[in-house]
Amino acid sequence: MDQTRHLTDDEGNAVRLPPAVQRVVSLVPSLTEAVAVTAPGLLVGATDWCSHPAGLDAVRIGGTKNPSVEAIRALRPDLVVANEEENRAPDLAALCAAGLAVWTTRIRDLDQALDSLHRLLVDALRLPHPDWLAAARRAWDFPPPPRTVRAIAPIWRRPWMVLGRDTFAADLLRRLGVDLLPAEHPDRYPRLTLDQLNALRPELLLLPDEPYRFTATDGPEAFPALPYALLDGRHLTWYGPSLAAAPALLAAELADRRS
Repeated sequence: MDQTRHLTDDEGNAVRLPPAVQRVVSLVPSLTEAVAVTAPGLLVGATDWCSHPAGLDAVRIGGTKNPSVEAIRALRPDLVVANEEENRAPDLAALCAAGLAVWTTRIRDLDQALDSLHRLLVDALRLPHPDWLAAARRAWDFPPPPRTVRAIAPIWRRPWMVLGRDTFAADLLRRLGVDLLPAEHPDRYPRLTLDQLNALRPELLLLPDEPYRFTATDGPEAFPALPYALLDGRHLTWYGPSLAAAPALLAAELADRRS
């Protein structure tokens, strides 16, 4: 009897899975950590950018934007996990055309992230509900702060790009009392000049260390009139085990404002 399972991923794609998934390739650093921490040994391939957990023992298959289809095929995965924002549609299409099962996540806010992780880990991979995922739900279960601060959060320079609406990181910051500017811009990652950013009249400058590695000496000098806070990019943008510690760590970093 054919025991193949038919599930639907976050993008609405039908995914064929065996009764037990035993070999996984991840194209997303945060999903790599989520799978490896939950089921050590299940992950057989990961990207060059997958840095967690420490000492990850998996074959490297290229970058998030240029994975090697041949290297992935050679690993004979039961499932390839991806993300519609971090990975390119042509690469995912090539993997599907090669006969591989691809599970694509779509995440815009914290609630979507928690639900998506449960669907991937528990429904697709048939793993026990992870303790860290339950801890993440508890850690973020608090009322919004009474006061908010208007901030800009660059994620790149040359050209300047900032976190905009409808992004996972923006939702985390909102829950911690930060209103990101520009609030009504149609782009999820607006490209603005320094003059345009300053014209928004922000009260605070937020500088994460990824994807661009902003530091105390690279970033604040462009906005000398603004107090700033340095943020841990992994805890701000990754959806995985880091979510359990993220609210306390990010809140402490937001409170540590410099000028």
